[in-house]
Amino acid sequence: MTSARTIPGSVRPIGVLGGTFDPVHIGHLRIALELLESASLAEVRFVLAARPPHRPAPKASAELRLRMLEAAVADEPRFVVDRRELDRPGPSYTVDTLASLAEEFPDASLCLLLGMDAFLGLPSWHRWPMHLELAHLVVAHRPGSRPPDDGPLGDLLRERLARSPAELSASKAGRIHMQAVTPLDVSSTAIRTAVKAGKDPRYLVPDAVRRIILETECYAEKETEKAEG
Repeated sequence: MTSARTIPGSVRPIGVLGGTFDPVHIGHLRIALELLESASLAEVRFVLAARPPHRPAPKASAELRLRMLEAAVADEPRFVVDRRELDRPGPSYTVDTLASLAEEFPDASLCLLLGMDAFLGLPSWHRWPMHLELAHLVVAHRPGSRPPDDGPLGDLLRERLARSPAELSASKAGRIHMQAVTPLDVSSTAIRTAVKAGKDPRYLVPDAVRRIILETECYAEKETEKAEG
């Protein structure tokens, strides 16, 4: 793994938050906002995964998830919906997305925004060492939680841990910043389960997203499922 490359000037980093967003919820949005502010990011790009290689296919279609995501961030100009994984054939590998973004924004550093669970699973990702060649990692964690201190990630943290968010602007890639965020126990899986059971997702998702969910009935129990039961 090569050392981080310095960049000239004071170009603010670009945050990259990937996911299926099935559906996008207040946890995604709050973490994105807290990381944007704490790391002084220019923007956060929400990259919608079309064909996630490490998890089951999303319940809602890509275009519907895109519609919900656009509705969720419509009133925050620093949040940008990025559909490049929908337009690219093949599996939605994050390393390919980072390479594409690095080519598009050659003067800015990229910050891949991750939750602690995703960070702990990083060694299983496709070409995982390349992520730190292309971007910094900003890892959101609950206050009081402990990052790994052994194994490949423990070694990586000892070598790459940033002393302050300012280091994310000083180099193109290669640093890891750990940031405590407000713990919100919200998940897309729980929201889908609740909606399927006939419960209202109000206050778990933005109002605009709730309207789309109720209008399209994308997570409601289907007649075929009732018949099979």
